[in-house]
Amino acid sequence: MCDVKKYENIYNEIEHLQPEDTLQLVLEAETEDQRSFYEMVGDFLLQKSQRQVIERNLF
Repeated sequence: MCDVKKYENIYNEIEHLQPEDTLQLVLEAETEDQRSFYEMVGDFLLQKSQRQVIERNLF
């Protein structure tokens, strides 16, 4: 069984990443798998921001 609290903490840290942070992670990734993961994280955060903008009718 996994440590759920541990992954909740990781999620909370990831939520606070800025676009330039995810770009740095992508550029400095050691493997293609890491690079792909960080790109997905960046995409997730961008989509979340886009949803918030649309919900607030700021678009």
